[in-house]
Amino acid sequence: MINRLVILGATGDLNARYLLPALVALRSAGHLGDGFELTCADRSDWSVEEFRDWASDQLARHAADQPGEGVREIAGSIRYRQADATDPADLASLIAGEGPVALYLALPPAIFPGTVAALRDANLPPGSRIALEKPFGEDLDSAAELNRLLEAVVPEQAVFRIDHFLAMTTVQNVLGGRLANRVLEPIWNSAHIDEVEIVWDECLTLEGRAGYYDGVGALKDMVQNHLLQLLCLVAMEPPISIGERELRDRKVDVLRSVRPFTEQDVLRRTRRARYTAGRVGDRVVPTYTDEEGVDPGHRTETFAEVELELDSWRWSGTTFRLRSGKALRNDRKEIAVRFRPVPHLPFGHGEALPNMLRFGLDPEGFALDVTGVGSHAQTLVPLTLAAQMDAPSLPAYGQVLLDILSGNATLSIRGDEAEEAWRVLTPVLSAWSKDLVPLQEYPAGSDGPPKQPGLVGQHGQSGDDRSLPGAFSQLRPHLGGAPVGPADHRHRPDG
Repeated sequence: MINRLVILGATGDLNARYLLPALVALRSAGHLGDGFELTCADRSDWSVEEFRDWASDQLARHAADQPGEGVREIAGSIRYRQADATDPADLASLIAGEGPVALYLALPPAIFPGTVAALRDANLPPGSRIALEKPFGEDLDSAAELNRLLEAVVPEQAVFRIDHFLAMTTVQNVLGGRLANRVLEPIWNSAHIDEVEIVWDECLTLEGRAGYYDGVGALKDMVQNHLLQLLCLVAMEPPISIGERELRDRKVDVLRSVRPFTEQDVLRRTRRARYTAGRVGDRVVPTYTDEEGVDPGHRTETFAEVELELDSWRWSGTTFRLRSGKALRNDRKEIAVRFRPVPHLPFGHGEALPNMLRFGLDPEGFALDVTGVGSHAQTLVPLTLAAQMDAPSLPAYGQVLLDILSGNATLSIRGDEAEEAWRVLTPVLSAWSKDLVPLQEYPAGSDGPPKQPGLVGQHGQSGDDRSLPGAFSQLRPHLGGAPVGPADHRHRPDG
């Protein structure tokens, strides 16, 4: 277990909202020993006392549910240093000391290459580890170059490419639900599953992140990393064990099986859009290009959707739809598995909605939509079984930091995996950069851009309005619903 952690970019949003609260959780749970040392560094010319005051304020906002003793211990033990993350001398001074160190690069991705190159000349102690946030590179070429730079500094097993989604309890239970329940795995294939939607729709807008978000957009910010990782867990073959090699090998297999996009595929199977002025709840939202810090010339999308097909025996014929959008009417954050209809109903009339298995990402939970017989033998009713997850013992970033310090790389992303994820979406990025796919618009607070004939989602079933938050409105599993007749079994707009 490494007892020294250095956070670069320490005055940023990532440290304030996630890393510092996660460290408090680790301290409160007894995972950090008495000898643990935390050094925070940034270019800001602050004293140690000024940074500790800032950290205390941030923890009061973002770790209010944590024990006060843990908050005081973390805030009061921080060592702050002004440093240039691309200067070898500054980095050498930061990492000086006994034993290995864990370096967390909470930096803009554009700075990663300069920082890693500087670390090569900073005499990183043996056994040290480097953690980097997504997106890993800006495209396939830059990801490969960053991998090359990292190889010159530390071995692959000491590189932690972070995707905190993988530390979420429900995400890990995607595999648990599949592999620990005999009822699911035999039907987990294209013969029974028609479509899988992996969705991260949110009401939030930029929330002060324009400087970062405007340079990447929804495709790079969410789809290329978080949602592709979720795809891997849904579609991977059962691993021999949940060890880092076996799990990551199976994820790479999924990415390699994604059918390459042709230019025509990009036109038919992808959508992009950005929000215009509107109202989200009681909040007035300006047009995206009028948001502070946004460059209208970037043509950045705030909504991205791609439809993927996998060339494998298990999944040939199943559609995988990945979507993320901002400033939408409702939050919808889930993996929705839509099963194929039954081949025959032995009833005089009525038609069943497709069975749906939903893994809720926020809130975390499960829901299963089935169809049953109502009070009359000829009447079908929709039934929903729902359960919420117990609160995890650690927040996602708490698990991330614990894995880094302990050297457990199971949930981190391997170098070849990062490159394969870029390979999947490189044709999409290329076509979008040439404006071959129109940049649609949608009012803030709406359900997103309208679907156009011949584009993604028109040739298959669209989203279902049985949203997961609605399924979790009760805290216990429940049954209920209104009678369903032929007119109710229809394609419904995404919700």
